[in-house]
Amino acid sequence: MIDLSCTSKKALITGGGRGIGREIALRLAAAGCDVGVSDIDLASAESVAAEIKALGRESLALKADVSSAAEVAAMFGTFIAAFQKIDILVNNAGITRDTLLMRMKEVDWDLVLGVNLKSAFLCCREAARPMLRASAGKIINIASVVGINGNPGQANYSASKAGLIGLTKTLSKEFGSRGVTVNAVAPGFIQTAMTDKLSESDRAKYTQNVSLGRMGTPLDVANAVLFLASSLADYITGQVIVVDGGLVM
Repeated sequence: MIDLSCTSKKALITGGGRGIGREIALRLAAAGCDVGVSDIDLASAESVAAEIKALGRESLALKADVSSAAEVAAMFGTFIAAFQKIDILVNNAGITRDTLLMRMKEVDWDLVLGVNLKSAFLCCREAARPMLRASAGKIINIASVVGINGNPGQANYSASKAGLIGLTKTLSKEFGSRGVTVNAVAPGFIQTAMTDKLSESDRAKYTQNVSLGRMGTPLDVANAVLFLASSLADYITGQVIVVDGGLVM
């Protein structure tokens, strides 16, 4: 019998207030998780937390700038106080500041690397203590196919996502002997608020390179996260699951 349930597991999702993060939070909740929803926008986190409670699971909205060590430490303190443990961490928080390298400002490089990569380092460091003590835990980092293949105009974003992949592989080796798995999901062209801003012609141009002939959905990504968070993936660590419909092969 296939079991994708996560009953009684406690999960923390960063960037959980919208888009892919929201879908991951709801998917894990539907599988039985109690979920902490972290976002820099508290109102969006509260909205998702309310949706999770409507599913019959416990949820906690957490406001945090996850590029700040102090705020991450406070967020984990509140989460552990509420749920007593952490079983699943999904590092999903991310932003873009796209432009060609010659036009890129240092502040935009630092901002993207801080939110997309430093945040994962800070959250993994906080989650490691309780997970290693329990000799169990799942860490899932949301990378991107541009961290594998690169993309013009996204030097900062691509570097941050490539860094996430390197972090994933290193931590899988550091934590594996203690029963903690660390994996990454690399989405491709996914329908979100960001891609909704593209023109029809731009969407068609990107989609023509996708083998399955369509954009992905946040649920496609959330399903991969659920698999990695479930017991079906207990012997999988240090891996990058690409969810792109055949865009990058």
